[in-house]
Amino acid sequence: MRAPWSVTPHNKLIDSLPAADRAALFASGNQVDLSVGQSLQASRHSIARVYFPTSAYVSLQARTEPAGAEVMMVGHEGALGGQLVLGEGAQPLDMVVQGAGEALRVDGAAFGDQLAGSPALRAALHAYVDYMIQQIAISCGCVHGHVLLERLARRLLTTHDCARRADFHVTHEFLAAVMGVRRVGVTNAASLLQDQGLITYRRGEVSVVDRKGLEAASCGCYADSRRTYTRAMRGVRDP
Repeated sequence: MRAPWSVTPHNKLIDSLPAADRAALFASGNQVDLSVGQSLQASRHSIARVYFPTSAYVSLQARTEPAGAEVMMVGHEGALGGQLVLGEGAQPLDMVVQGAGEALRVDGAAFGDQLAGSPALRAALHAYVDYMIQQIAISCGCVHGHVLLERLARRLLTTHDCARRADFHVTHEFLAAVMGVRRVGVTNAASLLQDQGLITYRRGEVSVVDRKGLEAASCGCYADSRRTYTRAMRGVRDP
């Protein structure tokens, strides 16, 4: 843990706030380092902390056996535990760090004080929670309606957005677990994307070579998700 912030971090929800609200939110929390595989909170437990990722990104997973099924990822565009704005005190999904990095962490009680004093923060979180609900619905439809190659392309695009760099780490084993498919299926689909010159993949290190081509290979759910985010956040102040 490091506090105070040594540099100004960037999270879209925080960036949308007026300067005074932004400063108050930073002062109420701590800068924390998140590591790959770290569990931030298990499902069905009271929300103890709210996280605003700045460079880390987190997989939200429904608790199933033998592994959690991923319903969405949260990076610098959103928040984890933001449903406190609705008065909801329980976390319905497991939160597991997929990409190491930093986040602003605010304890629940302190976050309640921030909500009470910032209409802009409440509006931003209401909009983001609305987006999350729609995103989860899109993900559920995607699992049943699209082939693995399309779903994998969408998943890699989403990771690319969260990582904000061409290269990132993700293993076939992890992808198979969160996508609910066999590992050999992921391996075959990734090989096809690599043969088409869209990505390179070696020992868990992915590089997006042709972003436009990868978007064309994805199902329409990726574009739908981006449009959904834009619509949900249209009333939020543009920083």
